[in-house]
Amino acid sequence: MSRKHTIIKGTFILTMTGFATRFMGFFYRIFLSHTFKEEGVGLYQLVFPIYALCFSLTCAGIELALSRCIAARMTQGKHKEARELLYTSLFLTVTVSIVVTLVLQEFAVSISEVFLHEPRCADLLVILSYAFPFASIHSCICGYYFGLKQTKIPAISQFVEQTARILSVYLLYLYGLRHGIRFGVSIAVAGIIAGEIFSSIFCLRALLGKSILAALSRFHFRGGLKHSRELLTLSLPLTASRILLNLLQSIEAVSIPVRLQSYGMSLAESLSTYGVLTGMALPCILFPSAITNSVSTMLLPTVAEIQALNHRQELAALVRKVTYSCIFLGSVCCVGLLSFGQWIGSILFHSPMAGDYIITLAWMCPFLYTNNTLISMINGIGKTQLSFCINSSSLGIRIISVFLLIPLWGIKGYLWGLLASQVCIFLFCLAYLQYYLRKDA
Repeated sequence: MSRKHTIIKGTFILTMTGFATRFMGFFYRIFLSHTFKEEGVGLYQLVFPIYALCFSLTCAGIELALSRCIAARMTQGKHKEARELLYTSLFLTVTVSIVVTLVLQEFAVSISEVFLHEPRCADLLVILSYAFPFASIHSCICGYYFGLKQTKIPAISQFVEQTARILSVYLLYLYGLRHGIRFGVSIAVAGIIAGEIFSSIFCLRALLGKSILAALSRFHFRGGLKHSRELLTLSLPLTASRILLNLLQSIEAVSIPVRLQSYGMSLAESLSTYGVLTGMALPCILFPSAITNSVSTMLLPTVAEIQALNHRQELAALVRKVTYSCIFLGSVCCVGLLSFGQWIGSILFHSPMAGDYIITLAWMCPFLYTNNTLISMINGIGKTQLSFCINSSSLGIRIISVFLLIPLWGIKGYLWGLLASQVCIFLFCLAYLQYYLRKDA
């Protein structure tokens, strides 16, 4: 299959699944906003920086490293070693995940009080901690299939995860209504665990067949840990970069409600504002990015292959086509959100505040959707340190807006910082890609 057909097929599968899960997630957010109100959604969103940080520590880096190793082994015809790499990565990530689970449970109160500045998040963190071992299994098997350039299993597992998450929360909510039990937003966190459990079971079933336990019991004989050094050598730098980025994102996220209180809001008002922004407005803005995220996933190995063949003209044509297409998509979405943003906020979310934020954030759509693919192409040509620096600079702009602009102009100051950060990523990426393509031309 040609590179073009591989990109199109993989992008189509991932895009369709992405749209399906985002469509489900869109109405799930509406359900959460109606059921737990804006403050409850704010509490729910507040634990996600910790979730992202722990996920980066346990499996984000090794997933990408595994994908690269699997691709290399399959090219060399070493199918057995590819499986051994997968088993080794599973052992490593699940072990680390169990440790992270225990540590998070032990220090949940301290993290919620000192870092999140919200003691009510302690119970949510304890519940959330059980998701990581299952998330590690899901992540490693998806990385294995991406290395094979097969998107079917990862796409279906994503759909299974979202379906299980939503159904489990809705069924618990109905159970509470029928039995007079008033559940808090903790059931939404429990839904994350349900999603990871079912998606990991699906991935194991797809990989090993019906005899999952029997296949796993042969782990030591089939692979052992002889590939651990290779995986750790590749994954540790990636993990360190992801952790640093997530630390910056966590500082940004947990500081927003605190700085809003410096602006003059009460605790409840700041959590409500944070919940509307991150739980309603931003998911709406990010909904169409399912297309660009899918393109980005397929672009990285394709760009790496074109670079290895030193086909500069083909790479330049690919950069132009992808950039123009993403800008066009973002511009169309920008016009649509400007026209219907207030209606979406008021009618669907029952929050006029969400409508105001959607209209303001709509201006960054052309940059936001294009940046995903530009960063992926920079990673594809091997400049991962540069992409890390670009992302770090963008986060720096956002953090500055949190600490300097929010106390002066409220949440609008942060929204301006978001727009400025996306424009900077766009300009930096385009400037470097233009320089790279002209160099030694």
